Amino acid sequence: MRTPLVAGNWKLNGSRSSIKSLVDGLLSGISEVGQTEVAVCPPFVYLNEVNQMLADSAIAMGSQDVCAEDSGAFTGEVAGPMISEMGAVFAIIGHSERRSIYGESDELVARKFAAAQRHGLKPILCVGETLEEREKGVTEDVVARQIDAVINLMGVDALENAVIAYEPVWAIGTGMTATPEQAQDVHAFIRNRIAEKSGNVAEKIQILYGGSVKAANAAELFAKPDIDGGLIGGASLDADEFLTICKAGG
Repeated sequence: MRTPLVAGNWKLNGSRSSIKSLVDGLLSGISEVGQTEVAVCPPFVYLNEVNQMLADSAIAMGSQDVCAEDSGAFTGEVAGPMISEMGAVFAIIGHSERRSIYGESDELVARKFAAAQRHGLKPILCVGETLEEREKGVTEDVVARQIDAVINLMGVDALENAVIAYEPVWAIGTGMTATPEQAQDVHAFIRNRIAEKSGNVAEKIQILYGGSVKAANAAELFAKPDIDGGLIGGASLDADEFLTICKAGG
């Protein structure tokens, strides 16, 4: 039985005061969440502070990205050893905003995945199609290509210590959400794709849904057999909303 995971991606949001208020709210209600694993992914500059706030709590911390290189002349990048030293457990890899806005290729995403694992970070590998790709009927081709890039570089066993997040690009921050049935179909495809290489890995891996998940729709999404929780964007900035989503996983 897979343990549900709900991870909050704060994106480019927050200040010291707003983050303290948010974390205080999360800590006050985390005991009511049940068995769901909970994580938050702050901007890089707040990792150390958030780690200190979360000390001895049930909430894990992750980063929103990681550099494919471990050190060197890469101005503006943040490396795996640095992130790990700040107390992060997870690292979001290949989010659609990184792929679309910053032009990250499948190859680069796979290298970032490898970098995260080199330094003890558990990658949350994001995959998903654009609206144009969905309308063309190539959703499965796109998702398979994105997952295969990691498997081809690292081998399927690398997914034993990883999470996959299916995020249809057309549903991120748009208010549009894939129906539970649409989401389940892709999650089942992902699990079956991995099962072609390893049934054991496929059975164990947590596959999250991301894309305008809210308190109002979380329970229906998480009830599907292959949806193991969510990667939450905007709703993770509201403690009450986020905790309600977490409870839906348990």
